[in-house]
Amino acid sequence: MSFIETEEQKELRAAVAKLGEKYSYRDYVLPKARRGEPLSELWDEAGKLGFLGVNLPEEYGGGGAGIYELALVQEEMAANGAGLLLVVVSPAICGTIIGKYGTDEQKSKWLPRLADGTTKMAFGITEPDAGSNSHQITTTARRDGEDWILNGRKVYISGVDQAEAVLIVARTEDSKTGKLKPALFIVPTDAENFIAQQMEMDIIEPDHQFTLFLDDVRLPADSLVGKEDAALMQLFAGLNPERILGAAMAIGMGRYALARAVEYANERTVWKTTIGAHQGISHPLAQIKIELELAKVMMQKAATLYDSGDDFGAAEAANMAKYAAAEASIRALDQAIQTHGGAGLTKEYGLASMLAAARIGRLAPVSREMVLNFVAQHSLGLQRSY
Repeated sequence: MSFIETEEQKELRAAVAKLGEKYSYRDYVLPKARRGEPLSELWDEAGKLGFLGVNLPEEYGGGGAGIYELALVQEEMAANGAGLLLVVVSPAICGTIIGKYGTDEQKSKWLPRLADGTTKMAFGITEPDAGSNSHQITTTARRDGEDWILNGRKVYISGVDQAEAVLIVARTEDSKTGKLKPALFIVPTDAENFIAQQMEMDIIEPDHQFTLFLDDVRLPADSLVGKEDAALMQLFAGLNPERILGAAMAIGMGRYALARAVEYANERTVWKTTIGAHQGISHPLAQIKIELELAKVMMQKAATLYDSGDDFGAAEAANMAKYAAAEASIRALDQAIQTHGGAGLTKEYGLASMLAAARIGRLAPVSREMVLNFVAQHSLGLQRSY
C-alpha cells in the first residue's frame, strides 16, 4: 500500500472537488434537503462525468478502478457538503455484488446504467426484528416452478423512491438440512405486491427511508443473483464496500465542518485578535484534523485490502474505518458549531442540520457497538456474548 496517490487519482480528486464546489452545501444541498428533494442534478452530472461508476468494469461502462477510487469520489463530494448516500448503495453495494456474482445478462442489464447513473438500485437487508443479526432475517424466498415467491418486511431502506429495483436479502430453505440460508434477489420497485411506505424521520436529508412490504412477490428465475449456496459470501462482498463508502462520506463531512470552522475562526475577531489565535479554539480544531486524518488512513487501508482481494483483512479495516470516521465526523460538526458560537445554530450556516446527518454514522450501516463486537471477537479473540 502506498500513501502516494497516482496522478490519475489526484486528477480524479481535483475533478470531483470541482463538481462538489458547483453543488455547494449551503446553496444547493441544504435547500434541496429542507424540501425533501433528491440531489438529482448532482447525481446526473456525476454520472455523466463517470464518477459514479469508477469501480465498475470497463466492459460495462465503468472506470475499471476499485473501491478506493469510489471512496475517493465520495470523500471529495462530502468534503463540499455534497455527499451522495446512494453512492454507498447503488454502485458500491449493488454494483459490486452484481459485477462479481451476477450472470452475463444481469451484468449487461444493470451495470452500464448503474455506472452512468441513469438508474439506481436500493439495498434491502434490515428488518424490524433482526436488527444487525442477519441470521434472524425472516424475509423468505420459495420456489414455485421456475419462479420465486418472496414474503417479508424491510425497514430503513434508503432511496427506494429513486430506485428502479431493490437488491433484497431473503432466505431460502436448504433442501438437505431444512435450514434457511441468505440469498439475493433483484426486485423491481414496480413489482406486483411490493409496497414501499415512506418513514417519518426527524432529520433533514435529501434521501428518504422506507419500510418495504413483500406479500407474495413473484419473481422470474433470473432475479436470483449468484448461487443459492454462496449468498453469505456474496452478501459480504457488498457490506465491506458499504462500510468503506460510509467512512468516506463521514470523513468528507468532517472535512467540510472543519473547513467552515477554520474559515470562521480566521474571520471572527474578538478582543483585538481572531478567535482562531486562542488555543481554546485552535487546539480542538487541530485535534479534529488529526482524528480525521487517522480515520482516512484506515479507510484507505480498508479500500486497498478490499481491492487486492483480502476479504478478511478488508472486513477488519473497514469496520475500524467506519467506527473512527463516524466518531471524528461527529466531533468535527460539534466543534464547528462550538467555534461559531450562537451562529453555529443558525439556519444561515447550516451546521446544526448537518450534525444530525453526521450522527447517522454511529448507527449505520452498522452500529458502533456491533463494530466493537467484531473487533473484540475477530481481532482480539474474545468470547462472544450472543
